[in-house]
Amino acid sequence: MDSVVSEATAVAFGEPDEELKPWQTDRSRAPIATKIVVAGGFGVGKTTLVSAASEIQPLQTEALMTRASEDHDDLSATPDKLTTTVAMDFGRLTLDDDLVLYLFGTPGQQRFWFMWDDLVRGAIGAIVLADTRRLRDCFPALDYFESTGLPYIVAVNHFEGSERFEVEDVREALTVPPHIPVMIMDARRRISVIETLLALVGHALEVSPE
Repeated sequence: MDSVVSEATAVAFGEPDEELKPWQTDRSRAPIATKIVVAGGFGVGKTTLVSAASEIQPLQTEALMTRASEDHDDLSATPDKLTTTVAMDFGRLTLDDDLVLYLFGTPGQQRFWFMWDDLVRGAIGAIVLADTRRLRDCFPALDYFESTGLPYIVAVNHFEGSERFEVEDVREALTVPPHIPVMIMDARRRISVIETLLALVGHALEVSPE
């Protein structure tokens, strides 16, 4: 596990690596394709995370907010939000020739939760995004992944103007078990997103080494 994550980190952040890896000399080896799900409440930054990490033009199913959604979508914390995901976000990130991540962002509103079972099928793990201004919005995602047994980590997307909290404070507020990684990150920054993705890959390998 450590070797996979360390190699991916070196490639992602441009760290020097003098020794050639097997995938650099044997081009017949196919890369490992992994599926990762990004979940969380409405307006927490799932689309932003996928867009920041993706090396291709991300697929987005964004629709304009309308008056019809005013009674269902709480915009108090995101008053400038004009669109919402109605199906999924999709992106791809190649960490090295042996590891390709396919990112699937779920819609956050309750009326779209029926699609989650299809979106998570075949995934190695999930990132549950949280906003400290409305932590209760991520409880449905936490409950879902706990019930399905899919490995997950919690990533607190720190928004400008919001109060910063320590990791352990967030863990206690969400009653996240000690073995589940909790991170503070910025979904707009690619490096921050990659660090979060690597944390999930490492956790998934620990939980399900096969």
